[in-house]
Amino acid sequence: MNESLFKVTDLDLWYGEHQALNKINMEIQKNTINAFIGPSGCGKSTFLRVLDRMNDLIDGVSIEGEVLFENQNIYNEMDILELRRRVGMVFQKPNPFPMSIFDNVAYGPKLYKKYKKNELYDIVEKSLKQAAIWDEVKDRLHSNALGLSGGQQQRLCLARTLAVSPDVVLMDEPTSALDPISTAKIEELMVELKKDYTIIVVTHNMQQASRVSDITSFFLIDDQRRGYLVETGETSEIFLNPRDKRTEDYISGKFG
Repeated sequence: MNESLFKVTDLDLWYGEHQALNKINMEIQKNTINAFIGPSGCGKSTFLRVLDRMNDLIDGVSIEGEVLFENQNIYNEMDILELRRRVGMVFQKPNPFPMSIFDNVAYGPKLYKKYKKNELYDIVEKSLKQAAIWDEVKDRLHSNALGLSGGQQQRLCLARTLAVSPDVVLMDEPTSALDPISTAKIEELMVELKKDYTIIVVTHNMQQASRVSDITSFFLIDDQRRGYLVETGETSEIFLNPRDKRTEDYISGKFG
């Protein structure tokens, strides 16, 4: 059994008056790929953004319950910058900065520490290699990152996330804007990166969840439009032998 990384207890989240998440309880283990599945609007991405406190950027958000990261409460015991260094995020749409490929990847490390030029180059090279894009860009590191294809941009954003040595990589539908070949590359990368990182991915793609994840969590939305967790389990169990009939109905395409 892997060591627990996140432990979430009785988490409720509101946007102003509207409760968006209701009593979420979940543990996430180290060096696993965790998929969050469920219909649109059931709080998967909202919950993902709880884990690095990105929801703090939205006016009117309030949270009750406890989120522990390596036994530290992320809301009152951890520095938010340190949390976001250790818990990185790759978004649905690639969002490279309008600067060179090199500067995109070097941006994060330079925020946290002063590096010598050769140290920075080593970090950039290592991160681009980890994101399986080094061979495609090594001869044009000083070209504008916006000139890359969509799939390349997404791998660059992954390299940018890895450059600050996180423990966790959050991915919010990272392949929904990509073609099948780029999608396959990102999926291969996720499996490869699991050796060194914990990966949490929101996906609408059932096949993707079944292909890459170790653990799957199924979310639904209740009559009051609150997202809640139906069940979590090993991916093979969730897909082949779910405990809850609603999970089976969703996976078999009866709704969603």
